[in-house]
Amino acid sequence: MQITRRLEFDAGHRIPDHGSQCRHLHGHRYAIEITLSGDIIDKAGDAANGMVMDFSQVKALARAHLVDAWDHAFLVFAGDRAVVDFLASLPGHKTAILDRVPTAENLARIAFERLDAVYRDTYGNHLRLERIRLFETPNCWADALRARHD
Repeated sequence: MQITRRLEFDAGHRIPDHGSQCRHLHGHRYAIEITLSGDIIDKAGDAANGMVMDFSQVKALARAHLVDAWDHAFLVFAGDRAVVDFLASLPGHKTAILDRVPTAENLARIAFERLDAVYRDTYGNHLRLERIRLFETPNCWADALRARHD
């Protein structure tokens, strides 16, 4: 069985080598969809009985391990030194420094890498992360998928 939980957050970024508008500082209303697979829990009296995982728990874990750090932050590539230095000059600015350029594809991969262990077999029901879908805009998204051999 698969379940999916969607969360939204706001963040700024730039794509330093982009040939058009995206090389400028700008922001998006991102959405992230977390798809998990697992067996349906069949334990009378258990709060998660009949579920793969409680959707509120999916949300709480995503927020604690990823979304809260990125929400209303500027997502910047560590190698984009001028922007890293500029953001550091702003007192109290919320900045998330990443090891990759913050494209939708890379953000989806980073999210998958950070959340994979968080959801792994949480309830003893073979739970695992299958997909992260990251929407940069309502019409543009990237999917990070579990490799077939995992």
